[in-house]
Amino acid sequence: MNFLNKVSPKWLRASVYGANDGIVTTFAVVAGVSGAGLSANIILILGVANMIADGLSMGFGDYLGERSEQKLRQQRKQTFNSSRHWETGLITFISFVIAGSLPLLPYVFELFGVVMPGISIFLSSIVATGSALFLVGSLRVLFTKEHWFKSGLEMLGVGAIAAIMAYILGSVIEKLT
Repeated sequence: MNFLNKVSPKWLRASVYGANDGIVTTFAVVAGVSGAGLSANIILILGVANMIADGLSMGFGDYLGERSEQKLRQQRKQTFNSSRHWETGLITFISFVIAGSLPLLPYVFELFGVVMPGISIFLSSIVATGSALFLVGSLRVLFTKEHWFKSGLEMLGVGAIAAIMAYILGSVIEKLT
């Protein structure tokens, strides 16, 4: 537990933010493309492309935000923890890509011929996504000391809202085009 006490709050914020956004935005692509009725190959291509591009964007955005905050504090002559700005950007990116890959795992398994009989690949992705959101939310309690179940449900609820909207929009746009 001594290691947990040494984790910077900024590192925790970056990892939770990156993981949550990675899971939600990658599944949003999966749900939107599934709602449009497109193939598993297209889901995998768009999902991976989004995951890497969005993860890099978030990581660089985190870095630029940290750097901007430091510059503003310097101009106002406030003290600032002179830790390296790139750390939170890197943590955001790594968390985004690792957690964001979970909604795509069922599609990767299908690509290699590993399928679960009787369960659709999209349903498998829903279960992987929901489990990942709940797990990341629950793991926050190692630092926050909140109740694990409530913390897991909170993150699952946020992700579910975004996923449902993506699926509905994909379905509606497919019908309009």
